[in-house]
Amino acid sequence: MYNAFFGITDNPFNLSPDPAFLYRSAQHEEALANLIYGVQSRKGFIVLTGEVGTGKTTMLECLREYLETNYIEFAFLFNSRINPQQFFEMIAYDLDLRCERTSKSEVLFALNNMLIQHANEGRTTVLIVDEAHNLDWDVLEEIRLLGNLENRKGKLLQIVLAGQPEFDRKLDAPNLRQLKQRIVLRYNLKPFSFEETIEYIDTRLARVGLADQTVFPDDLTREIHLRSRGIPRVINGICDNLLLTAFAMGSKVCTLKMLDEVSDDMRLEWPGRRLRPIRSIYEDSYEPSARGERGD
Repeated sequence: MYNAFFGITDNPFNLSPDPAFLYRSAQHEEALANLIYGVQSRKGFIVLTGEVGTGKTTMLECLREYLETNYIEFAFLFNSRINPQQFFEMIAYDLDLRCERTSKSEVLFALNNMLIQHANEGRTTVLIVDEAHNLDWDVLEEIRLLGNLENRKGKLLQIVLAGQPEFDRKLDAPNLRQLKQRIVLRYNLKPFSFEETIEYIDTRLARVGLADQTVFPDDLTREIHLRSRGIPRVINGICDNLLLTAFAMGSKVCTLKMLDEVSDDMRLEWPGRRLRPIRSIYEDSYEPSARGERGD
């Protein structure tokens, strides 16, 4: 809606995870390097955690892009609220196993044969599970058992588990200690620092043709960082709403008053926030012709 107004080619703050818009911060580079190294080296279990909106799914999309580019077969489970039978059905479907997909034993037999064949050919197979913190205990146990498939060169199935911080706490449960011991690589994504927030906003705007942007002044960017707590998804939501608001107001520069309105609409909470009524930015455009006049 506002692209032509700001002279940009695409929406720079789309909430959908898109590797093309990846901001390569030091921690995101390290996280992706861990994922790729773990897969290449056949380490077995790799865990990626982080708060909601810190970029876990984007990292998984980048990993998927790498796997597809290198013709590495993988299964990707995006819905983790499943039972063991559904778990094996989804694996069989994603890996196109030639078997009766509703039978756990047949899926396991077909999967084991495929993994052995791939290993003999020097190929790697990957299982990616997003939202792993929602997995039931019995599904996690099935995943652990899949991790036992190996030969002398390493694990036959590389398993990437991504989830919120409560997944780390879940792995600390006594009944999951065997799975926890098998996790070779871990990485935890943290919110952006203030400097990273500035670079993140500038990078995304530059990707759509707005280099050396002046839409978000420095003082406003600092406030965006504070109110978003440095979480990329929240930054995207704030900036997208700010651009839309500025477009509606006919302004090429976003202001603190606009940010107040957006913060109120998004029900944002941040450290040090003082609860106060926020006056609409549109009120300034309405001036009664005389004091006390009403528009009845």
